[in-house]
Amino acid sequence: MKLQQLRYIWEVAQNKLNISHTADRLYTSQPGISKQIRLLEEELGVQIFTRSGKQLQQITPAGEKILIQAAEILKKVKTIGRIADEYKDEEQGSLSIATTHTQSRYVLPKIIQSFTQRYPKVSLHLHQGTPMQISQMAADGTVDFAIATEALELFEGLVMLPCFHWNRSILAPIGHPLIAEKTLSLETINQYPLITYLFGFTGRSKLDAAFEKQGLTPNVVVTAADADVIKTYVRSGLGVGIIASMAWEPERDKDLVALDASHLFAYSTTSIAYRRNSYLRKYMLDFIEMFAPHLSKTRIDQDMASENNEEKREALFKKEVPVYSTRAL
Repeated sequence: MKLQQLRYIWEVAQNKLNISHTADRLYTSQPGISKQIRLLEEELGVQIFTRSGKQLQQITPAGEKILIQAAEILKKVKTIGRIADEYKDEEQGSLSIATTHTQSRYVLPKIIQSFTQRYPKVSLHLHQGTPMQISQMAADGTVDFAIATEALELFEGLVMLPCFHWNRSILAPIGHPLIAEKTLSLETINQYPLITYLFGFTGRSKLDAAFEKQGLTPNVVVTAADADVIKTYVRSGLGVGIIASMAWEPERDKDLVALDASHLFAYSTTSIAYRRNSYLRKYMLDFIEMFAPHLSKTRIDQDMASENNEEKREALFKKEVPVYSTRAL
């Protein structure tokens, strides 16, 4: 059994059993991959894939279990390589991050700018997706870190570090009646068409929970995956927006008024997550601390030591997680 064979079956599975695409991705030949898969199956005495002629059709039950183990082996090989890289040059390598539009657009730019200035030899790759997508990428090792508010807790095997709490603002065009209200309430807001995030994005679950608690059904007429689209429809007069306060940019959004809604909704928490037992290089630890200054290497070590005790983990960070307020990043 060769490491190359395990890499081939894993990559083929990730490429929807298309050997041609896999060969292009790995810069090798299609016959070479097919041959190595055959040799591995012969050695193991079981089929990993079913076939129709020369085409792979599906993964066998045995193949499913073999692929799980192959994935673990390949991740350990990757970790070994990182350990070696650490000792060769601790300021050179790569860092892949998956996150949502809100984080990549409003929170990360200054952090990434500072990080790349400190580590010019580290190649940084930023992936955007839904919370479920980016959580999956962290869980299966496609990326080093996932940064999100929703969905991370649904995946086993992830270490989740709380970075900051945040809340929401109501966006209205200048002159809108809501601006004259002394105290905003959910009942008052719900008199107008609402424009906010899709379910599963940017703390939407906390928003729905607040309305439900008051026995209200939110009057949502438009949903979007990112705040820029929400602002566009507020500007067009379709309704008032409910966005993460971090997405409010006073200089760019002078034509809109942001009304604090933190008294109406429970705070949401953005976390950074990575696979348990991952080897974190120095620049990775530095990135975490740059993103969330309270998360020093010592704190991360303590969190990992207590990761099987949820009450201990919550107590460890409860008093330290800051509230987002256009932080000086």
